[in-house]
Amino acid sequence: MRSVRIGAGAGFAGDRLDPAIELIRKGRLDYIAFECLAERTIALAQLARLADPEGGFDPLLRERMSQVLPEARTHGVRVITNMGAANPLGAAKATAALARQLDLPGLRIAAVLGDDVTDLVRAGDFALLERPGSTRDLTGLVSANAYLGAEPIAAALAAGADVVITGRVGDPALFLGPLLHEFGWTSDDWMRLGRGVAVGHLLECAGQLTGGYFADPGIKDVAGLARLGFPFADVDESGNASFGKV
Repeated sequence: MRSVRIGAGAGFAGDRLDPAIELIRKGRLDYIAFECLAERTIALAQLARLADPEGGFDPLLRERMSQVLPEARTHGVRVITNMGAANPLGAAKATAALARQLDLPGLRIAAVLGDDVTDLVRAGDFALLERPGSTRDLTGLVSANAYLGAEPIAAALAAGADVVITGRVGDPALFLGPLLHEFGWTSDDWMRLGRGVAVGHLLECAGQLTGGYFADPGIKDVAGLARLGFPFADVDESGNASFGKV
């Protein structure tokens, strides 16, 4: 049965890059996903974009991509990330400019849009869940973002994208998207989708899956923790997976 190998390149905004580069070079990956966005970080990104309309994406985007893109091209690995944060299109443009500087012609970059629903919320009258009132009662609203799913990522890959940059998507969607693309799972294929989501939830934790949660300095000391590698998963057409690291 055919399988796809997906690696985890990051588990949070400031995660180390060395394990991701090692995975790309030695892991025989098909895809690598960098999960770098959280509720706090997207709020900070929205504030950054208010100060600079061309900004609002992950501040480490250029640093990461400058090292990742040449390695990914060399090893035939497609890259997926939510480093677009509050400005996926701006992040895609910055990545394209970087690819030109690195002399990587023909690199196809997709931006996934649609998660920013700030204007919709400001114009609407939606009931608040945590207290009485509606969105019309909110003052000082900076932004509102909805969680997108895996389908637009799969669509971008089907269109030939080598790099897919998103804003706010469900974290497992970064990993489920390639599986939808590779295996053609449908929206009512709940068993496979459920397995794919579980795989994505594990991989998006990056180094926590490969020993980070096991280690407890002073109680469970782990030698060489600074060399903690990041995981990959081999996922088959039924959604079964085995996990490893280089």
